[in-house]
Amino acid sequence: MLPGLSSLLKQPNVFLTVGVVFISAAAVFACTGKVWVRFSGWVSRDNEPRVFWGEVAAYFLGGVFFVGYFLYKVYGFPN
Repeated sequence: MLPGLSSLLKQPNVFLTVGVVFISAAAVFACTGKVWVRFSGWVSRDNEPRVFWGEVAAYFLGGVFFVGYFLYKVYGFPN
């Protein structure tokens, strides 16, 4: 049985949810060749590859940060 939306948005599950969304967005952007940049709109991999890959990396690293923070909150560091 799938958990409800309210349980996914509670602490610390919200960090896992946001992290998975960010990593999924990075994968979709890398496959489609277009990424949404805040003030510039859509950026294509063909026209501006440096900006494109920088934004894809930012989405991916943001997702890794949120998933890592979730793991830290749930399991903590070993002593």
